[in-house]
Amino acid sequence: QVQLVESGGGLVQAGGSLRLSCAVSGGTINRSAMGWFRQAPGKEREFVGTISQYDGTRYADFAKGRFTISRDGATDTLYLQLNSLKPEDTAAYYCAARGSVGFYASDRRDDYAYWGQGTQVTVSS
Repeated sequence: QVQLVESGGGLVQAGGSLRLSCAVSGGTINRSAMGWFRQAPGKEREFVGTISQYDGTRYADFAKGRFTISRDGATDTLYLQLNSLKPEDTAAYYCAARGSVGFYASDRRDDYAYWGQGTQVTVSS
């Protein structure tokens, strides 16, 4: 069974940076597209960014120019670099994988078969 485990969240001041990691275990999904989503209290889970070896990366408008997704195929780890953080970026951040048949990037939650438990990012003003 594929498992995704996020880490790297924490408390940071506005303007600061964090790097989130997502380690994949329990299966080989190195051809699968992966993504990051976030969920703030009282709000729906929203798309942050996605990466695919076939069609590259895609970001939500709020993430463009500030957030960067990358992937280390050797260690099967997904990263999300968060720069110029704002208080409105406060949320639980989740990584997700589309699975063995999902090779292309997607911004739809329903396209992702595997999810991590989330890591909290809190940005103070």
